[in-house]
Amino acid sequence: MEENKPLLEGIDPEIITHMTSRRETLLKATALAGAIATAPVAFGALAGTAFGQGASLPGKIVDVLNFALTLERLEDEFYRTGLSSSGLIPAETQAVFQQISKHETAHVALLSSVLGAKAGPKPTFDFTAGGAFADVFSNYQTFLAVSQALEDTGVRAYKGQAGNLKSNGKILTTALQIHSVEARHAAEVRRIRGQNGWITGDSRGNLPAPTQAVYAGEGNTTQGGASLSGLAGVSSGAVSESFDEPLTKAEVLAIAGLFIAKPAMASGKMDKKMEKKDKMDKKDKDKMDKQ
Repeated sequence: MEENKPLLEGIDPEIITHMTSRRETLLKATALAGAIATAPVAFGALAGTAFGQGASLPGKIVDVLNFALTLERLEDEFYRTGLSSSGLIPAETQAVFQQISKHETAHVALLSSVLGAKAGPKPTFDFTAGGAFADVFSNYQTFLAVSQALEDTGVRAYKGQAGNLKSNGKILTTALQIHSVEARHAAEVRRIRGQNGWITGDSRGNLPAPTQAVYAGEGNTTQGGASLSGLAGVSSGAVSESFDEPLTKAEVLAIAGLFIAKPAMASGKMDKKMEKKDKMDKKDKDKMDKQ
């Protein structure tokens, strides 16, 4: 693999030209490009060194990177579809979502290049989540709701995999750099929706019920084995806001699975499969009752 070409191939040149001060991201939404600066640079070095021998990457790391790639592909296609949906995104926030989209595209390009032949197949996405968000690309408020849910999930997902990457410092550092960019996305989308940039307890706020799994466990008030719920003058809500909680891989895949189209099965096959499973479960239960 060539060290530089695969990483930069297909990435909008504007991303490179916007590799400027990250402080600008806190000043105005149109400067979100600065936030991506460290991720592509770090991944560029990473691919030429630690990832230079892609075929020999440890299985656990390949698994985590493919996990991240699925999430990034989900977000990438979501924003590209939203931006191409006529009349969906108002002019005042077009620049914000155009920039977020470029970030996600860059993440996909980098992860795909790093994994090479070990990159898993791209799923077919269903952003309506089986009809739960049927108007996601025709109703701006629904689009924003799904955007917030995806970004909040991404932040917790990267955090949850940090321990699985600790054997390779460069990979871990890069994952954390992408993690911080996703956190900026989440805060910006929440701001656009008129929400706080942080999460209070397990509350999904005014998001639809299907997104509740994104916020499960965020009400935790024990950190490092110490309970913080009794701090004088600090509510349990404020404590929960102070710490983001990780999501396990299984939890993230369950959330992402809402937006992954299920493969079609021949008529009757699914029913027969479920019927067979029910019979096996009943048989096992009867056996346990007799013991």
